[in-house]
Amino acid sequence: MGAQLRVYKRRIRSVTATKKITKAMEMIAASRIVKAQRQVAASTPYATELTRAVTAVATGSTTKHPLTTEADAPARAAILLVTSDRGLAGGYSSNAIKAAEQLTKRLRGEGKEVVTYVIGRKGVAYYGFRERKIADSWTGFTDSPTYADAKRAAAPLIEAVTQETAEGGVDELHIVFTEFVSMMTQNPVDNRMLPLSLDTTKEEAGKGEILPLFDFEPSAEDVLDALLPRYVESRIYNALLQAAASEHAARRRAMKSATDNAGDLIKSLSRLANAARQAEITQEISEIVGGASALADATAGSDK
Repeated sequence: MGAQLRVYKRRIRSVTATKKITKAMEMIAASRIVKAQRQVAASTPYATELTRAVTAVATGSTTKHPLTTEADAPARAAILLVTSDRGLAGGYSSNAIKAAEQLTKRLRGEGKEVVTYVIGRKGVAYYGFRERKIADSWTGFTDSPTYADAKRAAAPLIEAVTQETAEGGVDELHIVFTEFVSMMTQNPVDNRMLPLSLDTTKEEAGKGEILPLFDFEPSAEDVLDALLPRYVESRIYNALLQAAASEHAARRRAMKSATDNAGDLIKSLSRLANAARQAEITQEISEIVGGASALADATAGSDK
């Protein structure tokens, strides 16, 4: 019985140590969410105004440009998937990967070849384990991205968009990331970055307002060439910030669940340990009483 009690106590110590770790990770994730939310809010006005400017240029000119012009028969599409570098965040990365797989299936159903780009070690590991080709990947910054990280990821995508498909270019550019809705809700989404849907961007950027007229110097095409990298970089940066906030929220929720489960397990093990201890005490008392009774009987027998 003593051995069983020692096993329970050892398990209680182990679970208690794990609970301290998960509680600390929960608090760290909670503290990082606030900063991530501020960054998302700060990046939104720039992205909105940039989209507004692109829409104004596109509607004010007849120039054909990869930023705004649909291909007659799109043959290749690029997908940028944003996952996390670390685990312990529940289904955060797996949900984003699932959304990317569904988008890939839909694009292939439309007869398009899909080229995949991945941000985050979880996504890289997923495709690597299945021996599926990745055009390019980036890791090491998913929980705290910077604009430089977005710019680094955007460079090969912009190059692919501006090339002909026969030379390895793409006709469409999609991004899959986890949108931060609230502390409790984060949704994986897939958005098409290029070409822009002008009806949608008008509604998002102008909210029904009449866009101003512009004169373009030296030309509308040059203006679009200048806006293209800025637009892609800002969209990727905003997606990275949304994903980072979602990752922290998912990790906080997962660690809170783990902490609660550890507390329940400790209570259960404590009850079992107490029962084992009580059984051990009862056994000891029974042995003492039995020994005393046997001694009394032996003494009585010798007196006779």
